[in-house]
Amino acid sequence: MDVLIIGGGLGGLTAALDLRQRGYQVTLVERKRYPFHKVCGEYVSNEVRPYLRRLGVDPALLGPAAITQFMLTSPAGRTLTSPLDLGGFGVSRYQLDYFLFQQAEARGVVFHQQATVTDVAFEEAANEHLVTLADGRQLRARVVLGAYGKRANLDRQLQRSFFQQRSPYLGVKYHLRLDFPRNVIALHNFADGYAGLSAIEEDKYCFCYLTTRQNLKAHGTIGAMQEQVLARNPHLGRVLREAEFLYDQPEVINEISFAPKNCVEDHVLMCGDAAGLITPLCGNGMAMAIHGAERASFHLDQFLQGRYSRPALEAAYRRDWQQHFGPRLWVGRAVQRLFGRPVLSEAVVGGMRHWPGGVRALMRRTHGSAF
Repeated sequence: MDVLIIGGGLGGLTAALDLRQRGYQVTLVERKRYPFHKVCGEYVSNEVRPYLRRLGVDPALLGPAAITQFMLTSPAGRTLTSPLDLGGFGVSRYQLDYFLFQQAEARGVVFHQQATVTDVAFEEAANEHLVTLADGRQLRARVVLGAYGKRANLDRQLQRSFFQQRSPYLGVKYHLRLDFPRNVIALHNFADGYAGLSAIEEDKYCFCYLTTRQNLKAHGTIGAMQEQVLARNPHLGRVLREAEFLYDQPEVINEISFAPKNCVEDHVLMCGDAAGLITPLCGNGMAMAIHGAERASFHLDQFLQGRYSRPALEAAYRRDWQQHFGPRLWVGRAVQRLFGRPVLSEAVVGGMRHWPGGVRALMRRTHGSAF
């Protein structure tokens, strides 16, 4: 085959659609079976809309919420609001990923669902990859794209440096119903974390927050932590008191690492969270995954057409990825340090309330332009 993609999230699915549209044989390996939920803020910047339309997968078909305003609150409840220059849309990963999967499968992408990649070996003599699955099957491909998310056992096999470091962060996500403006994405701070709230399709909302294992350990259970820590922010207190939670147990993910990563490992190109994870408070991870797939597909096309050697492919992709996403990740890590600590969070929100131009400038630094 021409291309094997490991991971069927936004980056993997979008790249599969793009490369299939260019005429290549594409196989995608996904460890779960569609449709399924993922821990994710479920807000997408409108920068991706022109590209998705070119791929024939306009998200408007899913009835997403239109997001035009941003709200930021401090742990004590002080509020800052700002318009979103480009805006975005809210749609669940359950619906969006399933939609992209159906479109890709209909166009000839081969899927191996409920399958796990255990080894990727580059064979120098053949100039191709040998990919081994957990059930013993082996697949050969001219190029491999890693789009398997924030953290996987494959990272250990590839000896990626970030995988050796413990991360203190965990993410929690619910879907709920609530009386809240559907055009607003809210970011509510609390001690050792922050929570995002925004509308998705139908009349539902995504409520997703990032905190630390230590915060959870100190309070014993997620429910107790929410009551004793999150609810101290009056805006979060209202969400927890008044919302109708649509599933009993939240989706939870551990070991969320914002450490720098390499976008090429052992001749495997990485995109999406596998290449670099922007802090959730910047609200742009989904758009970055889609944009990263577009850049990876462009460079893979150049290689598969014989315009690049493999070393030229990897060098060009590294430069391009760093140019497009490196500054965003740096700003995201810098902004992350301003929140989660109540005194500093109060000072930042209080100060930025009087500097609306600064707020919008900061948002532009973590978002791209329409492509």
